[in-house]
Parts: sequence; C-alpha cells; structure tokens
Amino acid sequence: MSKPSKTYSISLLVLLVTMTELLFWAATLVSYYVLSADEEFRLENAGAVALFAFIPLIIGVFIYYAIRGNTSLNRLSETPLRSSLTKGASNWRLLLKYLLFRCAIGLIIISLCNPQYGKKQVEGKAKGIEIMIALDVSNSMLARDLSEKRSRLNIAKLAIERLISKLHGDKIGIVVFAGSAYTQLPITSDYNAAKLFLSGVSTGMMSSQGTAVGAAIDECLNAFDLKSTTNKAILIISDGENHEEGAIDIAKYAVEEGIVLHTIGMGTAQGTPIELYRGNKKTGVKKDKKGNTVITKLNESFLQELSQIGGGTYTRAKKSNVGLASLVDQLKEMDKTVLSKEQFLEHEDHFQTYLALGFLFALLYLLIPINSNRNVELNLFSE
Repeated sequence: MSKPSKTYSISLLVLLVTMTELLFWAATLVSYYVLSADEEFRLENAGAVALFAFIPLIIGVFIYYAIRGNTSLNRLSETPLRSSLTKGASNWRLLLKYLLFRCAIGLIIISLCNPQYGKKQVEGKAKGIEIMIALDVSNSMLARDLSEKRSRLNIAKLAIERLISKLHGDKIGIVVFAGSAYTQLPITSDYNAAKLFLSGVSTGMMSSQGTAVGAAIDECLNAFDLKSTTNKAILIISDGENHEEGAIDIAKYAVEEGIVLHTIGMGTAQGTPIELYRGNKKTGVKKDKKGNTVITKLNESFLQELSQIGGGTYTRAKKSNVGLASLVDQLKEMDKTVLSKEQFLEHEDHFQTYLALGFLFALLYLLIPINSNRNVELNLFSE
C-alpha cells in the first residue's frame, strides 16, 4: 500500500497564523508606542489605519482556501495526479506564502497612513499682488435701496469678506472714508486680521461727512511701497455721491505709478431716503436743514470715469449681490511677484520606504511557488 500523499494540516496552520499575527501586532504596537514618544512623529493620514480591519478577512480567506484545497485533493484518492499535485507541498511553504502576502498588505496600509518623523527646513515663497480697498462709510451708505434687510455698507462688507476668501498669497489693506480718509488696516497678508478689522467698520467711525474719494485714493497710495515692483490695485466701494474736487487728478497720478483702479457702485439711480436707526429700531429718515427728506442716489458716471482712467473695471451692485466674478478674474490675471519668503520646518514623509517594502514582499509572494515541484508533468492516461 502506497504512502498517502501530503495534505495541509489545518489545525497547525491556524496555530501558526495565530502566533504570527500575535507577534505582528505586538511588534506594531511596541513600535508605535516608541515612535509616538517622539513629538515629531505623526501619521498624516491616520484614518487609513481602519484598513487593518480587513486583516481578519484575509486570514479567513487563507484558511478557507487551505481547507478547500484539502477537500479537493482528498476527492482524487491515491492517483498519480494527486501525487504530482502534492509533491513538495508543505505547511511551512504555505505559511511562508501567507506571511509574504500578509506583510505586503500590512506595509502598503502603513504607507497609506504616511508615517512622518523628523523635520526638514524648507523655504516657502508667497506670490501675489497688493490690494487696497477704499470703503465709503458716509451716512449715505446706510441707505437700503439694494436690500430691505441690509444697508449698502453691510452689503459692501459682505462682498469684501467674500473677496478676501478668494485671495491666495496676495496682500490686502483697508481705508475707510467719508469727509476724510484714514487707514483702518495697513496692508497685510493676514486674512483673519483683515476680516476682524472689517467687522468693526461703521458709519459712526467718521466725524466729518462727505465722500472724499480723492483723499481715499491718496491714503491708499501712502499705504503702498511705490518703489517696489509688486503689482498693485485699488478697489473703491462707494455710492460716489457728493465727492470732492480733485479725485480725478489723484486717480491719474495713481495710474502713472502703475496702479490699477477698480470701482464698485453701491446704490440705485432712483435713490432712497437714508433711514436712521438707534440699535435695531428705526427712528426716522435723514433730513436736510430745511426739513426735506434727503434722497441718496448712485453717482454711476463718476465711478465709471474713475475705473476708465484707472484701467480697471466698474461693477454695479445689484440688489444684495455684488458681482465679484469679473473683478476677481482681473485680479488673478495680474502678474504676481514674490511678496515674502519664510523658512519653516516640515515633517518628512516616509511612506516611500514602506511602499517599496510592500511591493518587494508582494513580488516575492508571486515568485515563490506553493510547492517545490516546479515541473509537474501530469499524464492522466498512465497506469
């Protein structure tokens, strides 16, 4: 009677797989504990750790196919075919195949987590343009002809906030004006600070009334470093009403300095009374010295002339929406220069090492056969 051909010992394989899994997880946890003690260590994509939940599925598939292989071989009884198929097969060789595949999967998952440890010094360059916003805060900006719920000023502030959110690398500053002008926010790349200063803008911050557009442009020019080669732009947001003389001349001077001038018109041509409020309660409408209700209207022709002289665009606010798309596009088309350079430390990526090792184990898995009999010649018709 011939010696039975080999099949896999399922109980032994389960024991070996369990032991190797325990060793693997012990080594993983110890390594993570040691590395996490270093403040410079982190997993950039920590969420990828959840992929390890599929490991029990891999173990189950491995055991399932081992059992299935035994069942299929047992059906062949003691035939030349069975002897040829099982020649050189062993539990250790199958376990080695499993370990190679298991390590490949584990290392690839670790590479997806992107372990980072150690830091390197890199130089960051911020490229952009410089933008000064001149915002009208005269009493006429309290009018609500664009929206029943919001004043011209509130709509303008929302538009500026959206504009700031669309900037990347540019510097911005804010000038407020009425009868005079002053710098509310010096030019900066700190967008959070810009939004904070913007939130505090109101008509009550100016003692003298009027629409000193020329003074606002001049204040913006003082905020710029006119000797630098950085491209610059001024954005005037106003109803253009009751402007003082000389604004056109100052606008022409700004153009000579290479500055682009854009304007946004706030209000309607029909106009509306200026509502007065104490807190959230309406107390009446603004009247002149003769007791007549003051009607504020958009001076569109003046703002259009400024933008034409300045080589920029004029945008008219419609209802509660200020169309910024074309303006933002023009700002983006301006050539950007390096505004600042910063040296900072950056975590070093090490996913490449784990990914390379993972592919190496996967390649070995494919190259190593399941049994040592590489040249199995089957003759199904032999006796």
